[in-house]
Amino acid sequence: MAIKAVFWDIGGVLLTNGWDREQRADVLSRFGLDLTEFTERHKLAAPELELGRMTLDEYLSQTVFHAPRDFTREDFRAAMEAESRPHDDALALARDLSGRYRMYTLNNEGRDLNDHRIRTYGLNDFLLAFFTSSTLELMKPNPAIYRAALTLAAVAPHEAVMIDDRAQNTEAARRVGMHAIRYDNAAQLREELAALGVK
Repeated sequence: MAIKAVFWDIGGVLLTNGWDREQRADVLSRFGLDLTEFTERHKLAAPELELGRMTLDEYLSQTVFHAPRDFTREDFRAAMEAESRPHDDALALARDLSGRYRMYTLNNEGRDLNDHRIRTYGLNDFLLAFFTSSTLELMKPNPAIYRAALTLAAVAPHEAVMIDDRAQNTEAARRVGMHAIRYDNAAQLREELAALGVK
């Protein structure tokens, strides 16, 4: 059976990670914040943010602005957003495939940052829908999020391929019957997609 739908992770595939360990460490160091204290607060707040049960402003109130700061929320948020950069080769490949396959995202991310990344990098120019943890209130690698995305896209598991940079997420996709490719670089991705007939 031919592949009909391609599901893309955003962070680590189409773009750099949005607010992962490296991005957090970079921003915190620039603002002179204690990484250990922040990390303890982040651990409690991050799942709520990524499941859409907390806004970015509420997350920042719990993790950064629980004490007086000599910088503004706007400055900190701008620094967070500036951590996002394109993976140009992967974006070019995705754009090449658009129109020939139904394409969606399937990713874990808070709504505010996800919306910023979609707008900034024009992801809605070539992707049909965005199946995000903060909208579906499910997170990868929970098998339920893959099944929900397949249902919403009206595609059978064997007709879909998931592209993700994390092994645990590609493994979970395979367990629900999807094809899956662990992303390393655009050339490798193009080759593995071609082996599935996606050209």
